[in-house]
Amino acid sequence: MSTPLIEVDARGLEPPQPMVRILEALSALPGEATLRAHTDRRPLHLFPLLAERGFQAESEEHSDGSFITHIRRA
Repeated sequence: MSTPLIEVDARGLEPPQPMVRILEALSALPGEATLRAHTDRRPLHLFPLLAERGFQAESEEHSDGSFITHIRRA
């Protein structure tokens, strides 16, 4: 059985909307699911908030300059 994947596309939004969208999606994230967030920038300000809430995250930059961040429960 594969792990559920929830997608959030927050590209084109002005800060802090990408962070708000991601945090809202995390509040409804099923226990074993992974959230994949697509953003225009590396979400550096998001990482401490995720750690406080018991999540871990990894970001990777794509060739177009956008970022994909995978977030899951720690």
